Amino acid sequence: MPGFRRPLRAVLAALWLLGSGAAARSAPPLAIAAAADLQFALTEAKTAFLRTNPGIEVTITYGSSGNFYTQLTNKAPFDLFLSADLSYPRKLVEAGLAEEATEFRYSRGRLVLWVPKASPIPVEQGMTALLHPAARKVAIANPRHAPYGRAAEAALAKLGLLEAVKPRLVFGENIAQTAQFVQTGAADIGILALSLAKAPTMAAAGRFFEVPLDAYPPLDQGGVVLTHARNRTAALAFRAFLGSPAGTAILRRYGFTTEGR
Repeated sequence: MPGFRRPLRAVLAALWLLGSGAAARSAPPLAIAAAADLQFALTEAKTAFLRTNPGIEVTITYGSSGNFYTQLTNKAPFDLFLSADLSYPRKLVEAGLAEEATEFRYSRGRLVLWVPKASPIPVEQGMTALLHPAARKVAIANPRHAPYGRAAEAALAKLGLLEAVKPRLVFGENIAQTAQFVQTGAADIGILALSLAKAPTMAAAGRFFEVPLDAYPPLDQGGVVLTHARNRTAALAFRAFLGSPAGTAILRRYGFTTEGR
C-alpha cells in the first residue's frame, strides 16, 4: 500500500496541474476598445506585452471614442477602454461603469496636416496649405463622435479657415478612416493624428506639418478598466505595461506623450 500511495499522489498532482492549466487557458481574451489613432502603436505594444505575458490572448478593436462610449454605456463586452478624449472614461466612471482607481492619462493628442509625397500642396507652409487650389477635398474625422474631428474643426475656426474650408470637407468615421481617405486619393489633404503620420507606412508615403498646439483645445487621452470586465486581471496588466518604461517608449515613438500645453 505505501508503494501505491506515492504514485496515486503523483497522479493527483498531475491532474491538479492539468486542471489549473486548463482553467488559465479558459480565461476570456483581454478585449480592448481603442481609439483609432492607436492602431499602429498598440500593434507594437501588444507584441511587446505578450512577450512577458504569453498566456494572455489580446483582441483590440479600433474605432471612434464617441461611438465606443455609447456602446460601453450599454455594457459592450470590453475590459479596457483607451480613449482619444479622457472625458469619455470619466463619464463612464461617473455612471458607475468604470473603475475610478484605474483611470489614467497616456497622452496629449496632436494634429497634423498630411499629404501624399507627390502632392503639389505645400503642406510645409502650414495651415494656409488648405487654401491651395489642389486642396479640393479636405478630410477630417467626424466631429460628432471623434475627438480628433472636434479638435480639427476647432483649429480651423481658431485660425479663421473654417468658412473657406467647410464646403470641401469630407468626414471619416474615425481618424484612421480619415487617413485612408488621403492615402487613397478620396481627399487631397487631411487633418490627422500625429501618431498616424509617424507610423512607418504613412511616414514613407507622405509629408506633414504639425498644427500649432494653441489652435485647438487640449486633447487629453486616457483609459480605464470597465466594471463589467470579464478579464480584469489582464486589463490591469496591460494598463500597467502602457505606463512602464517599455510601454512609454513605444507610445513616444508614435508621438504619444503627456508633454506640451
